[in-house]
Amino acid sequence: MAKVFPHSQRSVLDPFVSSERETFTIWMKSLVCQANGCTVFDSSGDIVYRIDNYDKKCSSKVYLMDLQGRVLVTIRRKRLQIVGCWYGYRWNPDANEGKPWFQVKTYGRLICMGSFACQVTVGFDKYWVVKLGSKQAFRIVNIDREVIAEVKQKRLSSGISLGDDVLTLVVEPHIDHSLIMAIVTVYGLINDKL
Repeated sequence: MAKVFPHSQRSVLDPFVSSERETFTIWMKSLVCQANGCTVFDSSGDIVYRIDNYDKKCSSKVYLMDLQGRVLVTIRRKRLQIVGCWYGYRWNPDANEGKPWFQVKTYGRLICMGSFACQVTVGFDKYWVVKLGSKQAFRIVNIDREVIAEVKQKRLSSGISLGDDVLTLVVEPHIDHSLIMAIVTVYGLINDKL
């Protein structure tokens, strides 16, 4: 007999939000040959997201997809601006990238923003990406400076690092992890990792 809800315990109403803290592993390699991107695994080892960039490294258009290749978010870079600006669009097959779901602004080295790498605007909500010690480690904080997600180099329980291309992402409860993955993607593009 087939299961009504096969091994997934995610909510049917919103599959991208969990009532518990979730941990993901980000492998900075694409599953598609001749493409740049990364693959994201949940704590059970299942692939949950793919990020593929079919053009060249650090392209102006990148796709966040689920395992089946359905586009969840299209991320586009806005050219010809003083500050770096990226827009994320929720996938809607009937619309032509209308109003952006979120916007990420980066600040050049001339503008001193301290540890803030970029500002994220989602509707009326604002978040910041805060750089940590290493180039790949960062946190995403809300307006109250509460950590909603953190990315750092993945380490085994023995303390051994798995390399620069394997990261751990921890997302706090009640946060849309597809949004967090989109922000992580933009940060990777900014740092020339995708």
